[in-house]
Amino acid sequence: MNKGFTLIEMLVSVLIFSIVFGTAMGVFTSVIKLQKYNLAHQQLLNQTSYAMEYMDRAIRMAKKDDIGCIDGSNYDETSNSIEFATYHGQCWEFYLEAEQLKINKDGTIYNLTSADFKASNFNVTVTGDSLGDDLQPKVTIFMEIEGKGSGTQPKVKIQTTISQRNLDM
Repeated sequence: MNKGFTLIEMLVSVLIFSIVFGTAMGVFTSVIKLQKYNLAHQQLLNQTSYAMEYMDRAIRMAKKDDIGCIDGSNYDETSNSIEFATYHGQCWEFYLEAEQLKINKDGTIYNLTSADFKASNFNVTVTGDSLGDDLQPKVTIFMEIEGKGSGTQPKVKIQTTISQRNLDM
């Protein structure tokens, strides 16, 4: 009696093993890619949240300019920057440059976002800040930040409106 495997049995078993192994590797690769994307998305959310909270806190505590930063109002904004006087007597500006959110604190420039992400949009709108009016100024900030690198990258769009604290505006 012959107790070995035939060539056809070997080929069928190799084929079945290859299909199972290929499927398992495909699932494993997909899980790794998804984990990498989720990690990048979480880091992006952390960066965006930090930048927004930092700007929120600083803008909320701004005061009418009495030190010569801007024209005596609370804020001087363009479409992609905002400048103001802090209650510590400093001139600060948040702006977008070279796909990075930056802050200029009395001439010293810092990045608010890391080089791993690019800020593709940063818009600032100020309402209720005309000279002579008694309205509480409101600043609306919109940012769009996305990951850098190959493959599918996470992207976040976020908007907030900040009202200035009433510190002898």
